[in-house]
Amino acid sequence: MQEITGQGSGGERVAQALVAQGVSCLFTLCGGHISPILSAAKARGIRIVDVRDEATAVFAADATARLSGIPGVAAVTAGPGITNTITALKNAQLAQSPVILLGGAAPTALQGRGALQDINQRPLVEPHVKRFLKIKRVRDLGAAVEHAFAIATAGVPGPVFVECPVDLLYDEASIRQWYAEAAGKGQSLADRLLRIYLNRHVRRMFEGSNDRSPIRVPAPSAPSGPAPALATAFAALTKAQRPLLVIGSQAMVLSAQADKLAAAVARLGIPVYLSGMARGLLGRDHPLQMRHQRRQALREADCVLLAGVPCDFRLDYGRHVRRGATLIAMNRSTRDARLNRKPDIAAIGDAGEFLQALAQGVPETGKRWPEWLQQLRERDAQREVEIDQQAAASGEMVNPIALLRALEREAGDDALLVADGGDFVGTAAYVLHPRGPLTWLDPGAFGTLGVGAGFALGAALARPGREVWIIYGDGACGYSLVEFDTFVRHGIPVIALVGNDAGWTQIAREQVKMLHDDVATVLARTDYHVVVAGFGAEGILVRRMDEVPAALAQARELARQGKPVLVNVWLDKTEFREGSLSM
Repeated sequence: MQEITGQGSGGERVAQALVAQGVSCLFTLCGGHISPILSAAKARGIRIVDVRDEATAVFAADATARLSGIPGVAAVTAGPGITNTITALKNAQLAQSPVILLGGAAPTALQGRGALQDINQRPLVEPHVKRFLKIKRVRDLGAAVEHAFAIATAGVPGPVFVECPVDLLYDEASIRQWYAEAAGKGQSLADRLLRIYLNRHVRRMFEGSNDRSPIRVPAPSAPSGPAPALATAFAALTKAQRPLLVIGSQAMVLSAQADKLAAAVARLGIPVYLSGMARGLLGRDHPLQMRHQRRQALREADCVLLAGVPCDFRLDYGRHVRRGATLIAMNRSTRDARLNRKPDIAAIGDAGEFLQALAQGVPETGKRWPEWLQQLRERDAQREVEIDQQAAASGEMVNPIALLRALEREAGDDALLVADGGDFVGTAAYVLHPRGPLTWLDPGAFGTLGVGAGFALGAALARPGREVWIIYGDGACGYSLVEFDTFVRHGIPVIALVGNDAGWTQIAREQVKMLHDDVATVLARTDYHVVVAGFGAEGILVRRMDEVPAALAQARELARQGKPVLVNVWLDKTEFREGSLSM
């Protein structure tokens, strides 16, 4: 056990607990209800990163959590500050990311009486977090933060909310003076009763706050062992003629074990599709990794292993896996393992650890199923040829597939890619090859637009010195373009590549075809590069394909000089993702 003393104001107690948990960055948008937390955290060496939208703070915390394995932390003010985070909280919940949100609240004695920004925050927030912790006494603040970290990382990870009323965060003398002034000096019975009530209230708030007993911070718990289903799963795999492995984000929860997981997958020798945070697990061009025609491969496989992947809309609610196949579901969540399709073998626990244990039973690096592997590789190669042919098509502006092929060639070997968009990002998912483990960030199952700036901010701070790209659709970039102000102020040299096709193209594809109406799907060829220049960043406009290589190289050079950059690329329309709307 590591110990920290529980002395000081409430804000100092929160800061002490954050330091003890290894937090190095706190994301925020300032507010009077949380000022003591920010000041105390800064005094203890935590970097305070202030953004322009509270949702961005939570998205940034989410990204640091995914990349570091330590829950990311955001602090926002009461009322509208908290309501602004709901989408980002829900995204973290559905992506199973461990995030701690410290939320301000009105003074304890004034809640429900019309105080500034006072609302009942529990019913708004509670459905979107693992736990809502409402604090009523100063001495409980540090322990509550400790408890929040434990909850966020236990079992299926997720966000936790800690409500910190403002009168618990300042020092006792200031709060006693504030309440004394609020009580006034009147001598009527009502005035005297009010003073008695407030004195008792303050006494209860600060009772035990001078206790020097330490806050106990537990060391990280040892991972659980392999599930009992291990032997059954190994037997099923041994019999398989056409096994297939699909690995998703949840298998990457223990991010420090990414290299061990990659080695286990290589040892198993099973052809694999990677999704979400697992993209890049095997590097850019591993012979076991398949990229195309996943649906067809799943329907042909006789043994399917889903590692941290539920049978949701992305697998057509389980219908992509044929009924005759043996289905092995590895998942921390019993519900997710059985969602829409009951598996033949359910391995409830960490999927990454289960795969590592499964690989230990293989006598040598797997080289079985050569015909099956060759069939899938040939199919992949054929699709790559088709993509190359589509990339060769020329038009008035820039071919988006050719643009992404150029980015694939230009981006650095350490590049970290953040995906924020619909049609353009969907194309990027087929064309770009993440460089290594934990080098791809997308929103996850919620399909949230607007994650780009927050994810890039968190990624740049979790992986200092890395080249960070935001792959923006022009619709999505509108959500967080203002955060270029944040990048400039904090010296975060991200590179944003905007695929500007002047529309919400993913929606327009199906809407126009089915309803013969483009209503609300049309945008302008907006000068996003000029907007970021107004914030002090660098903007580059690209209208023709022959301008692309120089523009990408220039963007990288500017980023190496410490400048955030946006490359605004005017795209031609393509039919690459026809029929891509999900339900």
